[in-house]
Amino acid sequence: MHSTFFFLIIYVTISSNYGNAVEKFKLSSGYDIPAVGLGTFRLTEVEESITNALEIGYRHIDTAFYYRNEAAIGSALQKWFQKGGKREDLFITSKLPFHANRPESVEKYLKKSLTDLKLEYVDMYLIHAPWGIKEGDGFDKKEGSGPEVFEVVDHVALWRKMEEQVTAGRVKSIGLSNFNQTQILNVYEKAKIKPSNLQVESHAYFRQTELREFCKKYNIVMTAYAPLGSPSSAQKLQKGTSLLESSKIKEIAVKYNKTTAQILLRHVVQTGLVAIPKSSNKNRQKENFDIFSFSLSEVDVEVINKLDKGERGRIYNHLGLDKDLYKHPQYPISV
Repeated sequence: MHSTFFFLIIYVTISSNYGNAVEKFKLSSGYDIPAVGLGTFRLTEVEESITNALEIGYRHIDTAFYYRNEAAIGSALQKWFQKGGKREDLFITSKLPFHANRPESVEKYLKKSLTDLKLEYVDMYLIHAPWGIKEGDGFDKKEGSGPEVFEVVDHVALWRKMEEQVTAGRVKSIGLSNFNQTQILNVYEKAKIKPSNLQVESHAYFRQTELREFCKKYNIVMTAYAPLGSPSSAQKLQKGTSLLESSKIKEIAVKYNKTTAQILLRHVVQTGLVAIPKSSNKNRQKENFDIFSFSLSEVDVEVINKLDKGERGRIYNHLGLDKDLYKHPQYPISV
């Protein structure tokens, strides 16, 4: 009964003006976050991809200083504004990079992002990861090119500076990314402005059920990155059958006359999470956005739920940054 009730609450938030609006979730900050956004990590042809997404109807763009693409995103946004687009219709997320995980760097790096994005504020600003990297050469190196100099982060002191950015009007809502439950609770219990969003890897093979329940308890909206199981990364890591090629997902897709990606994204959103799939292909962007004209039956939701592999389904352990990251005292994954 509980799962049915939760499903109904989510479903009634769907806008009746299907086509130009998307389902949204209410953040504890009081703002709404669109349930589907465009992920931009390693996005190719960035400016064109953002322009296409906005034309399709996306209003949620997820980026980060670490992605090195905020200037291109800013150019695309400005062109959209010049055509009549309104800033208040967009939801832009950025993130404080690991090499800026110290109180005195928060305002500095948020302002850098705002300058590149050509915006006066972002809608969501996240602490990108719980660990710290010494500022300087570490960020300039290519990912995985050598050992980083890690730092232990005072999460509470860092959060105080995040709160100051809300007060200053540079950001509407603040949250966390890649933090575990213990780390989240440490911030939450001492926060004046509570974290309203947690962004982590989540998909049908790695649902993070306990973390979902934790977030519900503390009224934190969870955002799923890699909601399609990141098929290219999964293949490289030999993680078995891609979610997009799963026979179970294919059967359900035929039943609803949808693509496997649409089924997976509908499942993410219908079970209460924001999804930020990445694609630079306009047709796939359209498919990924078109998930609000149908809903999955409870039976099909359960079929997909049972694909969960727990920790074995995880794709990103962040060790590409540095193979010894797992030794850091603030590494968020149990080893």
